[in-house]
Amino acid sequence: MTTRTIRARDRPVFGVDVHSGDVRGDDPSYALVILDPVDEDDPDAPDADGPMARVTRDVVSFRKLCRLIDDREPLYVATDNAYELAANKNELVGFLRSLPDGTRLVQVTGAERPEPLSRVASRHGIPYGKKPMKEAEASARLAAANVGHEVTAFTDETRVKVSRGRSTGKGGWSQDRYTRRIHGNVRKRTRQVQSKLKEANLDFERDVTEKYGGYANATFAVEARPEDIPVSNSRAGDVRVEVERERRDGIEYEPLVRRRDRVIVGIDPGTTTAAAVVGLDGTVHALYSSRTADTAEVTEWIIEQGRPIIVAADVEPMPETVEKFRRSFDAAGWRPTTDLPVDEKLHRTREAGYDNDHERDALAAALYAYDDHEDQFDRIAAKTPPRLDREAVIAGVVAGGASVESVIADLSEDDGGSGGDGGDDADESDPTEPERTEEEETIRRLRERVERLESHAESLEDDLSERDERIAELEGELEEAKREERIEARSRRAVSRLERETDRLERERDEAREAVEELEGKVETLKELWRLDHSNFDDVAADRGLVSVKAVEQFTLDALEAADEAYGLVAGDVVYLRDASGAGRRTAERLAETEPRAVIRDGNLSDVADQVLFDHGVPVVPADAVPVREVDELAVADEATLEAAVDDWERRAERRRKAEKQEHLDRIISEHRAGRTLPETEE
Repeated sequence: MTTRTIRARDRPVFGVDVHSGDVRGDDPSYALVILDPVDEDDPDAPDADGPMARVTRDVVSFRKLCRLIDDREPLYVATDNAYELAANKNELVGFLRSLPDGTRLVQVTGAERPEPLSRVASRHGIPYGKKPMKEAEASARLAAANVGHEVTAFTDETRVKVSRGRSTGKGGWSQDRYTRRIHGNVRKRTRQVQSKLKEANLDFERDVTEKYGGYANATFAVEARPEDIPVSNSRAGDVRVEVERERRDGIEYEPLVRRRDRVIVGIDPGTTTAAAVVGLDGTVHALYSSRTADTAEVTEWIIEQGRPIIVAADVEPMPETVEKFRRSFDAAGWRPTTDLPVDEKLHRTREAGYDNDHERDALAAALYAYDDHEDQFDRIAAKTPPRLDREAVIAGVVAGGASVESVIADLSEDDGGSGGDGGDDADESDPTEPERTEEEETIRRLRERVERLESHAESLEDDLSERDERIAELEGELEEAKREERIEARSRRAVSRLERETDRLERERDEAREAVEELEGKVETLKELWRLDHSNFDDVAADRGLVSVKAVEQFTLDALEAADEAYGLVAGDVVYLRDASGAGRRTAERLAETEPRAVIRDGNLSDVADQVLFDHGVPVVPADAVPVREVDELAVADEATLEAAVDDWERRAERRRKAEKQEHLDRIISEHRAGRTLPETEE
């Protein structure tokens, strides 16, 4: 077992062994080892060379063990003997019934005739000790590596029963209505359960007992485990639902991993590595793909599926990665004469289910390799004696490159080499045996022939049974394919309906956009016509106590020229400077030449520009004092507010003029006094 084996699991594994006491006595205690999965992204996770899982050890009672199993819902509860958890078969069945859905009891030492735990642990490289805690840990690690057999008393069929949750009573004035209500609720719940089973694509058979007003009960025989069924035990009001697996006739042991023998493997390397395993009869066994797996992980997965005799690729030449896999398994290689086209791969894998294109390519390579060797397999099987393993002979011929006769001879020698002529050899080696008569020799030969024919008949019966199983499997796959086709057809119809709805909405959106563009054009035209019809906006604004304002983006020559070209700057205009900073003397003189009625500024004027406008008698008021309302290129201000701001400017301007005049007089007087003082000093 590798570190990867534990980390690949998302649920814990329990290992259990009797610590003290006897299961047939009172209150036995158990050594419990819990292997918790390790998240590689966890900063506290151990390195690959360190522990393979977080290990928890404890000694618990049977009751606490059952409580931990219910709380943690482990993947496996592993032990070296299932009857260490139950005194007899009935108690073991009860214990299996109490396990949570998805938790399996595993006997790691084998089936009905278990091996010693020490031998199994040694064979798989698991540390082993005789103490109960060591044995419990060895059992847990073996189960985590898929070693052992699942102990089961139930089939894969589950019975879901919907029945009355209360009695209909002995009678009364409302007995009929009461009974009808209960049976109606049972029928309603039955339909809900049936709908959920259909939505989960589960195969089931329904048996209904109809009563007055609805159903007395309904039973569903579902081909699935309880954890795969979207219905659970419940009881609400008039209805009760019970989910229970079907019992087997006895206790059975099923291997955790059913290893197949000789197989054909197709590999598609790349960023996503994919592998497909096909049996020597062309049956698809398993598919695998991963973006993060390395060569060792893919090799480990292939070994779990069987022993490859052919490793195939879908391109020519065979990629180096595929060649490495071929050499590691000492298998024969197969590749097409030219790269397999995508349409041919789709056609060859049409009956198989795969998750992505990489799995499809790997599967196509394996199936084409099988097609190329199918006749050879049949010829080898026809020449193989019934007593020999047909797949072993095929492996020796295909992978070993030997002839059929030499492989059969080698395998016959391994089996003892006596064959059908052992009687003659015995005669030659034993001179004391009396010579047979012709009649006795004929009888001997006929008996040997009968034995060979019986053996061949048994082989044919086995083949017939395999073919019947294959037919049943194919019929099941056909039904599944039909179901998937129906689901896909419904999906296609839904997609088509949504696509039509999307197209309709897109058309409506485009039409709306066109209408908006048309209306915007009309609005622009109306604005232009309005400006032409109301070139003197003062007449319109006067009726509402407003004054028109002509906005200038920035107090620069270019902005003034642009505004003049757009709507003209004439005497008596109210000009709004959105950005009054940065203007010089020339710009201010250009604005003063238009003789505006007033200038509304946003921002601070330079001292030069302010002096020029003041000298020309142009009132300059801040935008805070006269709010300007703008709509596109149109702007208005309140007439009364503007007049008040201009009056305020006039008052301040008068004071400023007086101050400047006083300053001018003071300067003249100072200069005059300075002129009189200078001549007296010279004298």
